[in-house]
Amino acid sequence: MIGRGWVPLTGLLLALACASASAANTPCSGKKGGIARCDGDLFLCNDGSISGSKKSCAAMFGERGAARPQTLLQSDDGCACGTGSFCTGPRGGVYCLTPSGNKSYRRK
Repeated sequence: MIGRGWVPLTGLLLALACASASAANTPCSGKKGGIARCDGDLFLCNDGSISGSKKSCAAMFGERGAARPQTLLQSDDGCACGTGSFCTGPRGGVYCLTPSGNKSYRRK
């Protein structure tokens, strides 16, 4: 009797292992809508925010020399996501403004 139940159980475990391996998180996954483009090492998502991923966008897509100097501004003028400029918040956080006007913080 052990032989009959073993084969279907092994197939089920193998299918679950494959499904969990293919469900790995990627930059800009979920509600962010996927990767729109790179901003140096940062991933710009389709919703206008920057990804919290620790991966390098430039390295992932083979862009050489893509890392550009990033300007830190004190006011919200000119720090839209994708421009290469970021604002500094009152407690030292670095962010850019999404098209909807929300702040998207850069991971430390």
